[in-house]
Amino acid sequence: MTKLPVFNRSLLHPRYWPTWLGIGLLYLLVLLPYPALYQIGTRLGWVAMRFMGRRVRIARRNLQLCFPDMPTPEREALLKQNFKSVGMGFIETGIAWFWPSWRVKRWVTVNGLEHIRRAHGEHKGILLIGMHFLTLELGARIFGMHNPGIGVYRPNNNPLLDWLQTWGRLRSNKTMLDRSDIKGMIRALKNGEIIWYAPDHDYGPKSSVFAPLFAVPKAATTAGTYTLVRMTKPAVIPLVPRRLPEGRGYELLVFPNESDMPMDSDVTAACYMNQVVEQAILVAPDQYMWLHRRFKTRPPGEPSMYY
Repeated sequence: MTKLPVFNRSLLHPRYWPTWLGIGLLYLLVLLPYPALYQIGTRLGWVAMRFMGRRVRIARRNLQLCFPDMPTPEREALLKQNFKSVGMGFIETGIAWFWPSWRVKRWVTVNGLEHIRRAHGEHKGILLIGMHFLTLELGARIFGMHNPGIGVYRPNNNPLLDWLQTWGRLRSNKTMLDRSDIKGMIRALKNGEIIWYAPDHDYGPKSSVFAPLFAVPKAATTAGTYTLVRMTKPAVIPLVPRRLPEGRGYELLVFPNESDMPMDSDVTAACYMNQVVEQAILVAPDQYMWLHRRFKTRPPGEPSMYY
């Protein structure tokens, strides 16, 4: 487990100075009032769309694959809204890491915490299904302010950013686990802990199965959900942190326990979990991380869906 990080003086090396400069600018930026941050973030997304050509192509392709029946003008409008969310995601990361709790609470409403209380009352661990929304960092901060849990993450390749994101995430949560530490997750769930788990990305062929996702019949999907549920029998509770329109703040939506999840095999479990992911994405499709190459892993012999 990752405990509260100890600052290492090596992070002051000159090679990290550009990163420190960016961190300092982000800290100063999020001191502004939220309505101003909303205007800056959405405009930043428009700018990013002009310079992130490869990510624009990936996002456009993902939308084509998932929503082939959506009219092209509607998909393009969704793509542009999505890049507004990309800009806001940058701002929201700063909010999650640097804002005091009282300021976060001022802009957030939370619905569905009774599902967490019910699971605790039944002495169950909780597998919190938190998809890769662009509001993810802020959603984790908000949820942890009410129910501190354990985050599952991939350590950042930049040691300074890894230290900062760990420090920021532990402002309202207990600790962090490397996403490869399945034994640690099982142990925590058996101890009645909350594990923040994201089964919606393509993590490669190892420990994955193929299951439908939207209009894609074979999407590589982690079998880890099946393993965790089979071994620990937790409550499986989806969560969506949704940004409200017109700069009105945020709504954290906690959904009921997915108690009917089939456990016949890792494939049936993955099919069911992808349906849960679909329903969550449709709550705020413009705020989902479409920039990720979700369908990069293909069954043997099948061509890439991106090139």
